[in-house]
Amino acid sequence: MLDGFTDWHSHILPGVDDGIRTMDESLDTLAAFESHGVRKVWLTPHIMEDCPNSTARLRDRFEELRSRYKGNIELVLASENMLDSLFEERLRARDLLPIGENGDHLLVETSYVNPPYGMEDMIEGILAAGLTPVLAHPERYRYMDEKDYRKWKSRGVLFQCNYISLVGGYGETARKKIEWLLKEDLVDLTGSDVHRKFVFEHVMEKSPRRREPLELLVGVARNPRVN
Repeated sequence: MLDGFTDWHSHILPGVDDGIRTMDESLDTLAAFESHGVRKVWLTPHIMEDCPNSTARLRDRFEELRSRYKGNIELVLASENMLDSLFEERLRARDLLPIGENGDHLLVETSYVNPPYGMEDMIEGILAAGLTPVLAHPERYRYMDEKDYRKWKSRGVLFQCNYISLVGGYGETARKKIEWLLKEDLVDLTGSDVHRKFVFEHVMEKSPRRREPLELLVGVARNPRVN
């Protein structure tokens, strides 16, 4: 199912956010990914007011993981940036961990319930800095509807969707939204957003029941609209 897959969103870097806590669990999770054919993983730890990771700390922890990992998956470091006041400070300082081989995209997120104050200005600020915003898991934002998705796409925002959503991992509303986004060809990237190994394994067990949309999403992953 995931042969040749690039995972554009994960919380496998250990002990830095609400994702995987220990180095051993990170290594076990990567082994599970490899057993399902994943070839490349972007490690995207949170940076937000409640989790104010420094880019220096994340780079150091990434090097620790990379020195311990002996498998065949290519590991790359980026971050998932909450659109909050800490983000605005980081953007002004260009203290960022962009995503994409050319370092010209930025993975961002918002609250699931409400858009942040000044979201339009922050998106414009990202674009003005020469970066393309990539909105993480848009299917999970309860405040967004079809009009919002089309608006942000027209502004140049890319969408990264979670394949866990397709098997109901975030509820029926998120599942319906991601199927609609796929149908409308609005998905640019995909990833697991995995925080725990057992969640990934559970998704793999359930995935045959949702084979058709999952194959569509994996197809997006094999032909991403990001270099």
